[in-house]
Amino acid sequence: MQKNKFLSLLGITATSALVLAACGGSGNSGGDSASSTASDAGLDKEQVLNLIESGEIPTMDSVLNTDVVGGNVMNNVFEGLYRQGLDGKLVLGMAEAEPETSEDKLTYTFKIREDANWSNGDPVTANDFVYAWQRLADPDEAASYNYMIQDIVENATEIINGEMEPSELGVTAIDDKTLEIKLVRAVPYFKDLLTLPMYYPQNQDYVEELGDKFASNSDNLIYNGPFTLTEWDGTGLSWVYQKNEDYWDADTVKLDTINFDVVKETSTALNLYETGSIDRMRLTGEYVQTKQDDADLKSEPTSSVFYFKFNQERNGETTDLANENIRKGIAMAFDKEAYAKTVLQNGSLPADGLVPQGLAVDPATGEDFRDQNGDLLTFNVEEAQKYFAAGLKELGKDSLTLEILGDDGENAKKSLEFMQGQLTQNLPDLDIKLRNVPFKVRLEADTNQDYDIEMSGWGADYADPINFLELFASDNGNNKSSYANDDYDALIKSSLSEVDDLEKRWTGMLDAEKTLMDTAGIAPIYQRYNAVLEKPYVKDIAAHLVGAEYSYKWAYVDGKE
Repeated sequence: MQKNKFLSLLGITATSALVLAACGGSGNSGGDSASSTASDAGLDKEQVLNLIESGEIPTMDSVLNTDVVGGNVMNNVFEGLYRQGLDGKLVLGMAEAEPETSEDKLTYTFKIREDANWSNGDPVTANDFVYAWQRLADPDEAASYNYMIQDIVENATEIINGEMEPSELGVTAIDDKTLEIKLVRAVPYFKDLLTLPMYYPQNQDYVEELGDKFASNSDNLIYNGPFTLTEWDGTGLSWVYQKNEDYWDADTVKLDTINFDVVKETSTALNLYETGSIDRMRLTGEYVQTKQDDADLKSEPTSSVFYFKFNQERNGETTDLANENIRKGIAMAFDKEAYAKTVLQNGSLPADGLVPQGLAVDPATGEDFRDQNGDLLTFNVEEAQKYFAAGLKELGKDSLTLEILGDDGENAKKSLEFMQGQLTQNLPDLDIKLRNVPFKVRLEADTNQDYDIEMSGWGADYADPINFLELFASDNGNNKSSYANDDYDALIKSSLSEVDDLEKRWTGMLDAEKTLMDTAGIAPIYQRYNAVLEKPYVKDIAAHLVGAEYSYKWAYVDGKE
């Protein structure tokens, strides 16, 4: 179904289309590119926003970050060589200028800004990047995102595999302000990677001095981004951003304070919004319908796709979900359109593949990846029952009892209840139990593969299909389901290396997604659109399709007073 038609059916008017995020380009500086259209003169005297988040911050160690909430925070209090601008294009961050690049595109040489400092007064140096990236590759750190440097930076793969020392990583501080990076292959989206938390710098002296206390709370961190983090105790449900006066581009930052609270129930958030206690929120479910005529309502596209992960190995034992027919049966047994229409009600689209609509286009034809591959794993009760029955026969069982793991927010609970009803109704020999837990607990259960089926999701780090597809390669640190398919692994490996033949690479990624869906490695559910209420005095919050969800560097308050 076309997305605009689907939005119309839901009664949502899309204020912007889901479009391909710009990659590779960059402005001259964060201040000059995509800066606010309003001058400082005449703005409200009190530049404060009150916002909410959906979950706790699991970690503030940028090397170890794996989640959206932590990534959002880090994007606003730290900065890499680049960041995303207000319009989604890359702008220079810690990099003083565009890098010198070798003819073969394998060596990048960056100059670090002379006026880039940490919030403790230390200068940001080339070694800060070397140190953080070495930690990322170090197998002792076991960073889930180490695959983002693997097969990209020279020697990273060997270091991750324990065959070389972290000090041998292909990144060198030529001097305090000159950083040289050597790649093993040309990577068309390399600059986009440099906006992400795992590529942020870290001050080695500071990290090593604090030891285990580093990043344990907001007082045990230093910052090089537009804001500093305060009032975060490491586990709590609230935190604050304060303008970082030591930030190199502090003149661009207009907000003085952003207060955050974790609110998991839409009803609670709506009450806070209507009483003026918060300035922005996401709406879910039936609440969207009650706000159709509200001028504050906006539809916000995202690249996030949600799906069921099927855990094939638990506590060292192969599970029933290792059976392909069982997975296929479950994957085809729930009505995605009804779910989007009756539970989400926010404009989200049913997903029958992993790669989202609007992420990337064929370099040869300009056709969207999702349109080319079409609907691959669809709702079909009759087929679902056939596959599930075949799986039970292969397992020698008459029925199965499985548990679905999900978050503990109001909408997450409704989502799992809907899926429980669908699966048990359409597959009578399947009993479904539910386990709703706090976001951080779900991440821990995922890491430990302590689940049967998990409702999970992924938002694009950069605008390339491989960012989704590589997640389920057998050696990927984010797999955490023991899905393994030799054909799939070969296609992923080829797609990561075939940068000289873009058409062949594109075809390989199309085939990889087909393989993942044919084997029901996961069960896609929906691509998220956000229905957002935003006060009219809130200006220039940058909502990103890839990477971090939001940047507040350019945001301001105008017209509240």
